[in-house]
Amino acid sequence: MKKIILMLALALPMFAFAQKNAAPSVIGHINSQEIMAGMPELQEIKLKLDTLQGTYENHLANMQEEFNKKLTEFQQQQTTMTAGVKEFRQQELAEMEQRMQMFYQTVQKDLQAKQVEYLQPVQNKLLEAINKVAAAQGCTYVVDRTAVLYVGADALDLTSA
Repeated sequence: MKKIILMLALALPMFAFAQKNAAPSVIGHINSQEIMAGMPELQEIKLKLDTLQGTYENHLANMQEEFNKKLTEFQQQQTTMTAGVKEFRQQELAEMEQRMQMFYQTVQKDLQAKQVEYLQPVQNKLLEAINKVAAAQGCTYVVDRTAVLYVGADALDLTSA
């Protein structure tokens, strides 16, 4: 225990000396949302995703229309149906509804995957630009302004660069 205390007592002055002689850190900050919003690729990605979503919505609307038609038909004819036919039709309607729900869930996952796929090159481009600008400005750290609670006056705003 005494050895640990002695080592700390000897090491602390060295750490303090190293901190005094170290170059000051330059902290830069960016607003990634603002940068991304200004990238022309984002409009193209939005158009692709909107088109894909429209296709899925049309398919889902067709499924819903078919379901509603069969449901209405069932409701009108159920009083004249035998118990076996009625049960079969109810099961058919339940399966159609389940298929629509599964399709909707699959569509949501697919849209999220496409969004990630389309945004990845744009995010890589943004990261490369941040690295170049930060290196040119001599920054030690770069933080995203949207995730930081406070930015001091001496922090370097790299957003426009």
